[in-house]
Amino acid sequence: MSAEAADREAATSSRPCTPPQTSWFEFLLEEALLEQHLQKASPDPPPVQLIVQFLEQASKPSVNEQNQVQPPPDNKRNRILKLLALKVAAHLRWDLDVLEKSLSVPVLNMLLNELLCISKVPPGTKHVDVDLSSLPPTTAMAILLYNRWAIRTIVQSSFPVKQVKPGPPQLNVMNQMQQEKELTENILKVLKEQAADSILVLEGALKLDKDLYVHTIRTLDLLAMEPGMVNGETESSTAGLKISAEEIQCQVCYDLGAIYFQQGATNAAVHENAKEKFFRTKELVAKNGSSSLHFIIDEERLAGYCQACGVLTSSSDDASQQATPYSQIHSCMKSGNYQDLVKIFLEDNLTLSLPVQFRQSVLRELFQKAQQGNDALDEVCFKVCVCNTVCDVLQGRIIDIQFCQLFLKPSKEKIDFLLEVCSRSIDLENASETLKRKMAAFLKNLCLGLEDLQLVFMISSHELFIKLLKDDERKLLIDQMRKRSPRINLCTKPVTSFYDIPASASVNIGQLEHQLILSVDPWRIRQILIELHGMTSERQFWTVSNKWEVPNVYGNVILGIKDNLTRDLVYILMAKGLHCCAIKDFAHAKQLFAACLELVTEFSPKLRQVMLNEMLLLDIYTHEAGPGVSGERPPSDLISRVRGYLEMRVPDIPLRQVVAEECVAFLLNWRENEYLTMQVPLPLVQTNPYVKLGQLLAATCKELPGPKESRRTAKDLWEVVVQICSVSNQHKRGNDGRVSLIKHRESTLGIMYRSELLSFIKKLREPLVLTTILSLFVKLHNVREDIVNDIAAEHISIWPSSIPNLQSVDFEAVAVTVKELVSYALTINANNHFWLIIQADIYFATNQYSAALHYYLQAGAVCSDFFNKMVPPDVYTDQVIKRMIKCCSLLNCHTQVAILCQFLREVDYKTAFKALQEQNSHDAMDSYYEYIWDVTILEYLAYLHHKRGETDKRQIAIKAIGQTELNASNPEEVLQLAAQRRKKKFLQAMAKLYF
Repeated sequence: MSAEAADREAATSSRPCTPPQTSWFEFLLEEALLEQHLQKASPDPPPVQLIVQFLEQASKPSVNEQNQVQPPPDNKRNRILKLLALKVAAHLRWDLDVLEKSLSVPVLNMLLNELLCISKVPPGTKHVDVDLSSLPPTTAMAILLYNRWAIRTIVQSSFPVKQVKPGPPQLNVMNQMQQEKELTENILKVLKEQAADSILVLEGALKLDKDLYVHTIRTLDLLAMEPGMVNGETESSTAGLKISAEEIQCQVCYDLGAIYFQQGATNAAVHENAKEKFFRTKELVAKNGSSSLHFIIDEERLAGYCQACGVLTSSSDDASQQATPYSQIHSCMKSGNYQDLVKIFLEDNLTLSLPVQFRQSVLRELFQKAQQGNDALDEVCFKVCVCNTVCDVLQGRIIDIQFCQLFLKPSKEKIDFLLEVCSRSIDLENASETLKRKMAAFLKNLCLGLEDLQLVFMISSHELFIKLLKDDERKLLIDQMRKRSPRINLCTKPVTSFYDIPASASVNIGQLEHQLILSVDPWRIRQILIELHGMTSERQFWTVSNKWEVPNVYGNVILGIKDNLTRDLVYILMAKGLHCCAIKDFAHAKQLFAACLELVTEFSPKLRQVMLNEMLLLDIYTHEAGPGVSGERPPSDLISRVRGYLEMRVPDIPLRQVVAEECVAFLLNWRENEYLTMQVPLPLVQTNPYVKLGQLLAATCKELPGPKESRRTAKDLWEVVVQICSVSNQHKRGNDGRVSLIKHRESTLGIMYRSELLSFIKKLREPLVLTTILSLFVKLHNVREDIVNDIAAEHISIWPSSIPNLQSVDFEAVAVTVKELVSYALTINANNHFWLIIQADIYFATNQYSAALHYYLQAGAVCSDFFNKMVPPDVYTDQVIKRMIKCCSLLNCHTQVAILCQFLREVDYKTAFKALQEQNSHDAMDSYYEYIWDVTILEYLAYLHHKRGETDKRQIAIKAIGQTELNASNPEEVLQLAAQRRKKKFLQAMAKLYF
């Protein structure tokens, strides 16, 4: 046996044997086998697959002696196969939800026609002409089932369907798919023609006041035995599954409501019918429950339908519907009551009941109305946009570009309204610290972005600003503003002491412990501990609060202090200092650490070094959260202390890994590449993985763009990251002697775990470093063999183009890491167009085309002043444009495809012409013709519309051709200017559509 065969045998021998799948013809040979098979917990093949197999075999055409294809013969075999298919459907209780989900339209059509046939409904009989009340119960139920399926299929066909990604082209498979598509379209055509009849049948069913029966396996067996006695009141017609009249009414009302709602798109009056049916369904569901033996109603979908009908059919007696935000907004938009509209959005900023997509759609509609000449709506657009922006801030989303556009010219009135929205969108008493910090960061960034000092003063002196920003933060902000303008004079309201603890020895231990928990004054903490130790010597006061946490590496040393008072004091001071540091209360953290340092210096050199390390980390955090935000370089002594920590060689000092991480990240963020590449000691690189990673990153960034021979460091960095992202495969032999394959996701092959690498990267802020590491992961993502759509990134050519052992790399983890890194990078700078392109490419690769277009357009907008300038060619490359074209094509926006084909270096006429031939386009079509500057495309449009007899559209195309600036005799500069102007308008229109 070869080694390869042995490996296969080892990998598969541990798998249990799978029993062979039962073949369809076995059910023909043994009558009782079907019921036995269906009673299994997980039958293989499953019931729906059996239906397909039975009907497929029963409908196979035959070939006669002259080699001519004949219809399927009506013989005993085929009749039994059809009966078996009906039995399986009866086992599934004729649940249309299950059948529609798993069976194609042609198969389900064949199944239900067989049900009609076996229920003795004459072929060709119009169901609308039949009196259901006079029919046997099972026959009436068969007609109801067919007509319910007919209108449900019509409704389902109106929904957009995501196109299935085609596999490798196979002629027979493609022919089969094409035949099924054509068959489905023909059936749908017939169903739509008969839709009015089906609706009348179901409306008639609502008048039935008797219970009906649906066929079961038993009744179908009876029919097979007594084919001549079906329509009499025999056992075969009343022994099926009983469906009560109310159950039938509930399901029929729901299905009728759905078809009426779908028809309301072209006839608004029909919405009243839909509303009546849905509300009747709601009453019946409340009475009988949402599920029964025969049907299940999706209550969430029903509630959505009821809400939509309430909005679309306003009535004075429907107070409950008018109370919902959706109906109120719809009413305000319809009546032009925009003041109340803004009020609803303001109130929703607290409740957050409206989805973000709905908020954006209302804003888009307002923008469209404003662009049509209603100047009064400009203010309303701004107010709604502000409400949406504050909502985005509180929910941690990126601020929309529309807010930036509307806030280009701030005024006192705009600032007043913005502050009002901020104040009414957060309940300070009950809001979490996270919400408060988000709002504070938003107001702080707003101040830094304003040039008018009076407007800055309006924000900084507002009550909300003073409550949200701590004293130190406001002072820091004021210092930054003063450096920008020496004349600024902001309000600095003094903050009173947080807690004034009375020094009294008469308080009991419980009160003192409570004060100990609340106090952040180191000297008061010391005084309380002295009093507590004077009252009792049996307690360990460092255990008073379970929130006091000290890392284990420090805790072992501190708890080894023999003196109880000193031990408690050191532990509590450090725990409180670390907590203050975690919540960014750096001023109190510094006081607590300083007091702790002074205390431990007297007796423990080891703890003294620990406190110096923690104070270094605190100083790094303080600078990064303060002056570092505005780009101010750290003082030279802080950089020296960071270097000193990394080079420290004092033995037996407990070290926290996070300190080394932060030090290396600090040096990278402040571009200390010279030190990391040239001066860092070699033993440090060999022993500290973060220093090694930092050195490789610094060296790679330093050499960019660099010639080919300088890419050695890039290769070294690549190899380190590939090892981190690799998985270790091991073969383990069990007790039974079998060999199984074990994959370790978090590999120990690299210098650190992938989760540690990701945590470290998220401490970086320097754009070039982030771009480099992003570029590396994108390249690693693109290396995999099964990749279909590559992701583009800067400097991607510096990395190796292959990996020796592809199987060892965990590409799923790499894909997740790329997504996380791009999301993080965009929180650092949401206007970096290269990062936005990567985000767009990720969405493109995962078939999220609308989101991909959003980010492709945003990338162009941020580097062209919202398309007022030309988008740089290195941003909108041919590859990006082609991907935008594909996105539009898959979204059925074919006119947009044709226009984008002009953006390519060489106009893609073939794709443009093919797109324009599509008549089912989901974009503005001829409204976009004004953005076309290529005369060849315009001439083709005129020809196309003439051929179709579309006179109005042909005139629009001819009018566009006749514009003087598109005359081929014009100088090249004039033609380019005309093209540039149309590009700008088109991209701005696209941005408003997708933002």
